[in-house]
Amino acid sequence: MSVCACVRVCVFYLLLFLSALGCGTPPVEPLTSRVVNGVDAKPHSWPWQISLQYERDGEWRHTCGGSLIAANWVMTAAHCINTEFSYRVFVGKHNLVEEEAGSKAILPEKIIVHEKWNPIFVAFGNDIALIKLSEPVTLSDQVQLGCIPAPGTLLTNLYPCYITGWGRVYTGGPIADKLQQALMPVADHATCSQSDWWGIAVRTSMVCAGGDGIVAGCNGDSGGPLNCKNAEGVWEIHGIASFVSGLGCNYVKKPTVFTRVSAFNSWIDQTYNMHSY
Repeated sequence: MSVCACVRVCVFYLLLFLSALGCGTPPVEPLTSRVVNGVDAKPHSWPWQISLQYERDGEWRHTCGGSLIAANWVMTAAHCINTEFSYRVFVGKHNLVEEEAGSKAILPEKIIVHEKWNPIFVAFGNDIALIKLSEPVTLSDQVQLGCIPAPGTLLTNLYPCYITGWGRVYTGGPIADKLQQALMPVADHATCSQSDWWGIAVRTSMVCAGGDGIVAGCNGDSGGPLNCKNAEGVWEIHGIASFVSGLGCNYVKKPTVFTRVSAFNSWIDQTYNMHSY
C-alpha cells in the first residue's frame, strides 16, 4: 500500500472511531415501558432514525426507514431501493407532516446495495444497503448516530428490543404521521426457524423479533432499526427491518424478520472504505 493510500485509510478509520464515540446515547431517553402495542415515540428519542423518501409527481413520499451510522452514511434495506426513483434522506424528523426545527432533507451522493441481494428471493438474505449523503449532517439533540454491534453478536431469546418507524399501524392501515415505537422481544434462531414459525426461510444472517400476533413491523417500517440496549446502557442497531408474513403484519409465530447487522460488519467497513473518497 502506498503512503498516500495508507494515510487515507488511517484517517478514515480515525473518523469512524471519533464518530462512534457518542453513538447510541440519545439526549432524550426513549420510552421503555413494556407496552403491548406501538405508541408514539418521544420526539427525537431515537435520533439516528431517518425517513427515506422518494419523489413522484413532484411530491416526496415516505417509503422506508433507516439509521444514521456516520455523519454522511445511512444504513437501510436493499429492498427499499428502486433505481427508477430519486431519493432523499430526512434526518431529525418526528412528525412527517409538520415542519420541524433541526430536521433536514439531504440528497444521496451514492447508494450501494449489497452485491448478493436478490429482489426475487428475499429469503436469500443480504437485504442491506448503504447511502452516502451528499453532505455530512450536523449532530444535535435531534440528530445523533446509531451504534453498530460487534461482529457476530447474537442476542438471547426474548431479549427486549424496540422497532421504530412510520409504518402502517396495522395491516392495510394508514402510515403513521409521528414516529412509532414498540417493544419486540427477539425470537432466537432456534425458535424462529421452527417449522411452524419461519422454518428454513430464516437464515443465520437474520434476526427475528415479535411473533406474538400483536406487535410487528409493517409497510413503511422496512429498512428501519431494531434497537437493543447493551450491558453498558448504549443502544445498538441489531436489525434492519426486512420482511413480514404475506398473511399480514401481525401474525402469530411469524415475527418480523430483520437483516442481522452483526453479520455484515465486514461488508459495511469495506463499503465505507471503497466509497469514502
